[in-house]
Amino acid sequence: MTSPKISMGKIFPVFLTFIVMGFVDIVGVSTGYVQKDFELSDSMAQFIPSMVFIWFFVFSIPVGIYQDKIGKKKMMNIGIAVTLFGMILPFVNYSFIMILVAFVFIGIGNTIVQVAANPLLQEVTPKEKLSSFLSLSQFVKAITSLLGPVIATYVAISYGDWRLVFVVYSIVSVISILWLYSTKIEENIKSDSPATFKSCFGLLKDKFIIAIVIAIFLIVGADVGMNSNIQGFLMKLHGLTLENASYGITIYFTALMISRFAGAILLQYLKPNFFLIATTVLAISGTLLLWFSTSELMALIAIFIVGLGAGNLFPLVFSIAINKMPSRANEISGLLIMAVVGGAVIPPIMGIVSSSVGVIGSILVLLVCFAYILVIPMIKNKKMI
Repeated sequence: MTSPKISMGKIFPVFLTFIVMGFVDIVGVSTGYVQKDFELSDSMAQFIPSMVFIWFFVFSIPVGIYQDKIGKKKMMNIGIAVTLFGMILPFVNYSFIMILVAFVFIGIGNTIVQVAANPLLQEVTPKEKLSSFLSLSQFVKAITSLLGPVIATYVAISYGDWRLVFVVYSIVSVISILWLYSTKIEENIKSDSPATFKSCFGLLKDKFIIAIVIAIFLIVGADVGMNSNIQGFLMKLHGLTLENASYGITIYFTALMISRFAGAILLQYLKPNFFLIATTVLAISGTLLLWFSTSELMALIAIFIVGLGAGNLFPLVFSIAINKMPSRANEISGLLIMAVVGGAVIPPIMGIVSSSVGVIGSILVLLVCFAYILVIPMIKNKKMI
């Protein structure tokens, strides 16, 4: 049987939207600059990333339902336009309040983009290649996430204004909107019936879907928890200084990029179910190695292994979900992106546990998160109820 032909002319503009998706990660370096510019306390500065995360929980389901009515491509361009509007605001009036408002729009726009992106990629990718292309798309997003701080630092040093990073992002956003708008994409994967809040939340009665939602919640939570605690792990376990411990973050992100690029290739030949088990075991192995590490080098190797294992978990679970129920992709996408709020829940839990029983306790939380992912392959082929 001949595989459906892949149209790169349709895939490239969709991939560009994943670059736009990565723009939201600029909130990390932006927080530092804004805190310095307005002499904010740590607690006040943390309102900025909060303005981004909260919208995943609030808007994901409504966006998935509305997307079912107007189409994925239109929804994507709306999301990019909202993101673009948010990036313009700091130039209208540079104040702390305006920065908060800007990141509200960037957060809402990114929520829309994330809900639309994976189902839209599904429309231009053969079903058997979806897992591979989702991993490749996350690799593309990771490149943007890494380059954002570099661009912001460069324009700050060279031109004295870190906000110029938004100019670069705005230009790319405009190109993305125009390219996607001019690309003809037939949206053939339709819902059996119009999506509603009832039908969306009704999917949670399905044991498979609820397991997938929990998995995404824990995957994103573990990823953010790992990223935000690497410095603490290295400092508390092996006595590194803050500056030296920061290199661990670079090692983790490098491993994520390598993992996603390798995943895009390997998933051309391996079944997603098998690859999910293998990468989950790899992530668990790295976490255990970190737990029992006896030297700085051993800990850094462990962090790299965790990144290799964790890099493909999100796209794998996402593709397994929408391939299982392709006609409900909009509703499932809304539910799964809502679960991204795990990134705002798991790290505080790790902090509470660490304060109570020590740094090993927070590593144990990561282990529990990764171990749960092994539930997905066990129930994937069971009859849904």
